[in-house]
Amino acid sequence: MSAEEQKWLRVVPYKGSLPTPVPTDPLIYRWYEVVSVYGTTIKELIHEEFGDGIMSAIDFSMDIRREADPKGDRVNVVLSGKFLPYKSY
Repeated sequence: MSAEEQKWLRVVPYKGSLPTPVPTDPLIYRWYEVVSVYGTTIKELIHEEFGDGIMSAIDFSMDIRREADPKGDRVNVVLSGKFLPYKSY
């Protein structure tokens, strides 16, 4: 790995990194659209499988792979976050 690549891996990401409330970058906008359209369904499916709680964005991993497809390559994204049940205090 080059020194330049190592440098980029040391940059700390931060929340709120987008310049506008609704993303204008086409790829990032599609992620925004996925969450806008499917977010409530994903939430209900997580609650059905695990109970009430959230998926951690801290104890989290992600895998992105290319999938060959005759109609055009596909992007396969796997998000894996620890399930954290809601707690009453």
